Amino acid sequence: MRKKLYLVRHGETLFNKLGKVQGACDSPLTAKGIQQAEQVRDYFKEKQIDFDHFYTSTQERASDTLEIITNGKPYTRLKEIKEMNFGLYEGEQTSLQPKGPDYFETFYTQFGGECAQDVEGRMVEALTKVMNTPDHQQVLAVSHNGACFYFLRKIWNDPKKEIPIHFPNCAIFSFDYYDNTFLLLDILDPSTMTSIL
Repeated sequence: MRKKLYLVRHGETLFNKLGKVQGACDSPLTAKGIQQAEQVRDYFKEKQIDFDHFYTSTQERASDTLEIITNGKPYTRLKEIKEMNFGLYEGEQTSLQPKGPDYFETFYTQFGGECAQDVEGRMVEALTKVMNTPDHQQVLAVSHNGACFYFLRKIWNDPKKEIPIHFPNCAIFSFDYYDNTFLLLDILDPSTMTSIL
């Protein structure tokens, strides 16, 4: 039986607004971030998309986003879908980060952070376990930009297109899940509810 996973990036945070590195560290949602989460909530309501289970990263910005989207319904927090840990770069200005996706592979491990492969592995393992749970037919999970990127990288199956590297806050990823395989259906920008693929 085909199942459905909706994965959402958290809303805009104070550190997003200030241009600070935000992986393992956290900051609160801004007024815009709250509004973005409300737009996602309204989208699901308008499309009559109902969920049987809810999951979020253990980080406050993700759980706050989920609580707004679901109007406070019960949910489960998962450490495995947290954002990448950037080690000593946490809380620093993003302008200090080296440029280019290659630096995210192993660069931050020398500063106490994570490598990309570890983030990818924990995301795939956790979301596969969630979707293999028998009573989980339509699931909503809230995570983070980097974590979502590495999850996508693992399951990407379109050789004609490049995976986007940066996603808008509260971007909505929709997947079919069947026979232990995720199939990306679309990525929506919450400000316009149009595809960014």
